[in-house]
Order: sequence, then structure tokens, then C-alpha cells
Amino acid sequence: MDQNPKPTSVLESLGEEIIRIITPVSICMFLVVILVTILNNDSSSSSITTIATIAYTEDSSDSIWAKLEGALLNSLVFVVVITVVTFIMVLLFYFRCTKFLKYYMGFSAFLVLGFMGGEIALFLIQDFNIPIDCFTFGLVLFNFTVVGVLAVFMSKMPIFLTQAYLVVIGMLVAYWFTLLPEWTTWVLLVALALYDLAAVLLPGGPLRLLVELAISRDEDIPALVYEARPVTYNDSVPGGGVIRRRVWRERNNISSEGNENVNSGSNSNERNLVNAEEGQVSGGDSLLTAPLIERRINVQMHLPEEPVSSENLALEGIGLGTSGAIKLGLGDFIFYSVLVGRAAMYDFMAVYACYLAIVAGLGITLVLLAFYQKALPALPVSILLGVLFYLLTRLLLETFVVQCSLHLLMF
Repeated sequence: MDQNPKPTSVLESLGEEIIRIITPVSICMFLVVILVTILNNDSSSSSITTIATIAYTEDSSDSIWAKLEGALLNSLVFVVVITVVTFIMVLLFYFRCTKFLKYYMGFSAFLVLGFMGGEIALFLIQDFNIPIDCFTFGLVLFNFTVVGVLAVFMSKMPIFLTQAYLVVIGMLVAYWFTLLPEWTTWVLLVALALYDLAAVLLPGGPLRLLVELAISRDEDIPALVYEARPVTYNDSVPGGGVIRRRVWRERNNISSEGNENVNSGSNSNERNLVNAEEGQVSGGDSLLTAPLIERRINVQMHLPEEPVSSENLALEGIGLGTSGAIKLGLGDFIFYSVLVGRAAMYDFMAVYACYLAIVAGLGITLVLLAFYQKALPALPVSILLGVLFYLLTRLLLETFVVQCSLHLLMF
């Protein structure tokens, strides 16, 4: 019997982690496409009135420029409101009103599951003529809602149940966003992608302030965040132990003596090669550890994992949690699904193109996450690619495919 454990490759672990975050996103988008296909029609898509349509109400008789100007105004109002609300969250979190934020998020989840979910359930019951009485429907809906709030916020539940409810919440909110007018929806998606980019990366961005405050306190932000289950390696560790990937951090305990020994010329190059082989890359005056390579080396050498302390702080947003899991905000789920849901109102060819663009953008963002080793916005790359692919599909690919079909060139 072979006593040497089989090493786990970096590509294998990275691929598994990407799958564990792409799978729930794909499920959420798929469910929204199903709801849009079953429930949406031309009359319902223009009947909803929200803060995203408070400045301009789109009409089919309006000119293209009028629709574009109105959509830009609606998007500006929506982004301003989101910015103000986020800054209020930063202030509440700064003054340690964590319980209030937690209860507010729980109440929001209750409204989404109870009212939005209940209304969508009524639409489905009416559409499929499902025989059910009011008492049974109310009892089932109440239990479904309460269990969802408890699973997401108020108590410890199996992680699978929490993840499932987060996907359901994202699906419900995304469906209601697909009821917005067409021009407002597309302009709003682009505006939110740009807002996400500025809010996370700019020094005074509200999301960046929130993340930095959480990191300095070593606290979790009370928000709707999907956390993928950490990758375990029971087969690679003697005794069936669990090895978890460490969060990215600066190595403050590296002595200055090690840095002074780095010489120029060939000695420096040899030292860089050694560091790269050991999973270390230079970053200014300190050393940053590449977590995937570091985990592989620890498994092969049977080294114990260091506990996460105040010096090893997790990143919120799209980043790593203290358990080594990748985190993705539920807003990213929602607007990914809004994009494919809106595409489903036009053509399924556009749905396929937008889905592939979103997944590719999410993969690019995860690669950038591994490269820059800090929290990054997950919307910009995926949304911009999705909108671009939608336009290309609608303006170019559809015309090409239709002409090929008419001339029997594809058969």
C-alpha cells in the first residue's frame, strides 16, 4: 500500500473553487430565465413602478433619444440612492450598530421571501392552475419565509440550506428587476457596473470604506453574501484531516536579515526562482504568499496550517473568507440574472451568448483576484461583456444565422 499521499495540483484546486462559485450563479440565472419565459409578457414589463423608474416612465411611442435620456436619468437617480444608502451603512457599521444592520437585513430578506416570493408563487399557481386553498398557501409561505430568514441571518443552519436560500432571494429580486422597461434596464446595468468599480476601487468609495473598516476590526459585514464551501482535501492528509487555504496576507514576521541577503544579478534571479518555487512572490518590502501554491506545499510536506489571527484578515466582496472560501455579494447574483433574464425576453440565442460572457467575465475577475490579492468588484467585467455580447448577438449574429438558415447553408 502506498504510504505517500497523492499531491493535489494547483489547477485542480483552483478549478474546483471556480466551479463552486459559478454553479450557484448559473442556477440563479437559469431560474430567472425560466420565470421570465413563463410569466413575463409585454404588458407586465412596463407596469411596475419603482425608484428605478421614478424620474422617467418609458413609453413605446417615445423616440430613441427620449428613451435613452430618460433611462440615463433613472439610472442616475438609482445610483445616487444606492450610494447614499451605502454610506449610511458605513456610518452605522462605524458606530457598531451591527445588530441593527443584521435585523434590517433579516427584515429585508423576510419581505423578499414573503411578499415577492408569495406574489410570484401566486402567478405560478394561476398560470398552472394548481389546486391549493388560502390557508395551506399562507402556512407554507410563512414557514418558508421564516426558515429562510433564520437560515441566512439568525441561527446556524447547514451551509447548503443557507446557500439555497441566498440563491432563491437573488432569483426573486432579479425577476422583479426584469419587469423594468427595456432601456432603463440596460442603462441601469451599465451604470451599476461602473458604480461598483468606483465604489470598490476608489479611495473614498463606500464599499471600499466598508471593507477596510471590517478588515481593521476583523468583523464580518452584516450583508447578503454568498460564501462557497471551502475546498477540502481529506484524501491528501493523513488521518482524513481538512486542509483549508489560507487567506492572503502580508508576512510581517519575515526578518530583515532575509531581505538583506538578496543580491543583484544572477544571485537575485536565483533567489526569485526559489521564492516562486516555494509559493512566494515579492511585494514591496515584504513577501506575499500565493495561497494556492502554499496550500499545495503544506499538503505535500504535512505542515500544519496557521490559525487565522488579527494579522491574517479576510477580504469581503469577491475575495476570501476566514475559512478559505470565496465570497460573492448577492447583488452580483441579482444583476447577472437580470441581464440574462432581459436577454430571454428577446431570444434564447442572446441568452446563451450573455451567459457565456458572464461566466467568462467572472472567471477573469477570479484570475484578477488571485493576481492582485485584494477585494475586487465582480460586476464590471461580466456586465460589460454581457451587454457587449447581447448587442453583437442582436445586431450581427442573429442576422447571420437567419440568412444562413434561409439559404440552407447550415444543413
